Amino acid sequence: MYLYLKALHIIFVVCWFAGLFYIVRLFVYYAEAQQKTALEKEILSKQYQIMTHRLWFIITYPAAVLATIFGVWMLIENPALLKMPWMHVKLLFIVLLWLYHLKCHQFVKQIKADTLKKNGSFFRIWNEGATMILFSVVFLVVLKSAINWIFGVAGIFVLAILLTLGIKYYKKVRERKQS
Repeated sequence: MYLYLKALHIIFVVCWFAGLFYIVRLFVYYAEAQQKTALEKEILSKQYQIMTHRLWFIITYPAAVLATIFGVWMLIENPALLKMPWMHVKLLFIVLLWLYHLKCHQFVKQIKADTLKKNGSFFRIWNEGATMILFSVVFLVVLKSAINWIFGVAGIFVLAILLTLGIKYYKKVRERKQS
């Protein structure tokens, strides 16, 4: 039974992260559509509102709930996992992931109400939050060490800095092409 639970947990974690990565991409597109001409803005905003709603409520939110249910069920089936220090750190990252998820839910509601005020650059950086959590959890689960994962996460912070610099560079290139 445990291996079936583990397989289902992994499947829904993958779906959850896919949804989180794509939803933030839709946030970028929606935010950038607000800078278009009135007609483009109206058409694009409505389309991104539909896409955001469907992705969030049909894929991302259900995947988050199911990933959590199967994860908790795994802990019930194998309570020895709760005695391992790396699992405590993983659970902390899961709490952070849920906080990230709930903040994205606020953005989804703002898009529905047409009140989103953040810009595309903010969401490009925001997207790296899920990336960092994903990397941290994968290193934790694979290395099964509450200490060794720190080296992996340190590498992720370096990656995050490089990604942020890349995003800023890409923004400058895009602005040059537009002018």
